[in-house]
Amino acid sequence: MRRYLPVGILAAIIIIIQLLTAVSGTSYYLTQLTMSAYYALVAVGLCLLMGYAGQISIGQAGFFAIGGYTAATITTQDLTPLLGRPFWGFLDRIGFLLSRPNPYGDDLVYLHPWISFLIAIAITLVVALAVGKPVLGLKGHYLAMATLGFGTIIYRIVLGTRLFGEADGISNVPGFQLFPGVSISGNMSDRVGNYYLAWTAVVVGMLILVNVIHSRVGRSLRALHGNEEAADAMGVNTARLKLNVFVVGALFASVAGIMLTHYNGGIGPSEASVSKSVRYVAIVAVGGMANVWGTLTMSVVLNFLSLRGVFGSYDDAVFGFVLIAIILFAPEGFLKASLFEDINRRVKTWLHGRSFTRRRTAAVNPLKSDTEKESAATRAEKPE
Repeated sequence: MRRYLPVGILAAIIIIIQLLTAVSGTSYYLTQLTMSAYYALVAVGLCLLMGYAGQISIGQAGFFAIGGYTAATITTQDLTPLLGRPFWGFLDRIGFLLSRPNPYGDDLVYLHPWISFLIAIAITLVVALAVGKPVLGLKGHYLAMATLGFGTIIYRIVLGTRLFGEADGISNVPGFQLFPGVSISGNMSDRVGNYYLAWTAVVVGMLILVNVIHSRVGRSLRALHGNEEAADAMGVNTARLKLNVFVVGALFASVAGIMLTHYNGGIGPSEASVSKSVRYVAIVAVGGMANVWGTLTMSVVLNFLSLRGVFGSYDDAVFGFVLIAIILFAPEGFLKASLFEDINRRVKTWLHGRSFTRRRTAAVNPLKSDTEKESAATRAEKPE
């Protein structure tokens, strides 16, 4: 149960932050914290791929866009002219079709967001398998270039396709009604509810990753990261393992894209840009390649500052600088997995060194030590 302690601490921090914003009158911070949670979901999924499987991907923004654009496209299509057909009439009767007013005041009939969610996940799964099988046979910078090419293809498709709104993206995306009375949307009245929904998704994602990392699969991933040939010789199906982890990372990104699209009420081509993928890589690098908790922490901090406009127009430049700095000065990440063990070891070494120095001084100057003891005894015996 010790492995779940950080998850419990995370849940407590989530509640404390919401209470602090309510008491201090800064509930507007919850908007950026909600968006940061969805971006963090992408980063921790990439951390599993990069930090544990040792496979770099510069195409996570592409999977984010696949989920977001699929959900946005399906839920903004007006199906009113099709209601007279038997199939669509049947979907309407069983509750798979919803209606809402469009910007012009007319009723717009669309597929339930749960249907678009399942379709988006299915498309992401197929694309991830189709891309991952040939690409994961590559290594090093060849793998990075291949995933970069995939991300660029997705970006150009959403930027140049009329169905996806081209440079304007897709707007007027309805909220995602998860259950009656519970929905993901950007309504101000649902700000607190959406905050908890987003972070619940993160907690569930972290539970999945913690279980994977501490299982037999996690040990196989660490063996794969350490030496792929040795892991293969020991009976680990490295090709299948890499593909499975690649798919898991893609699904994490797709789910985040779907939820954030419904929360924002739209999505634009910038979410599929290469700079977004580089940003996710930078976050994993600074958080620690094999430290999902460090990645989660740095993702929330950096994305929150970015969304608050702290970096201004130098937003992408800051993330690029962070990535270069980490590669040069801290290849294992600022919050690497062994950070606390290293600190503990250095403290023990320092304390041991001080103790050893005192013992050595006493051994080198025994007469001085005896003299000091006699002087102290004499002073104690003198009457006042």
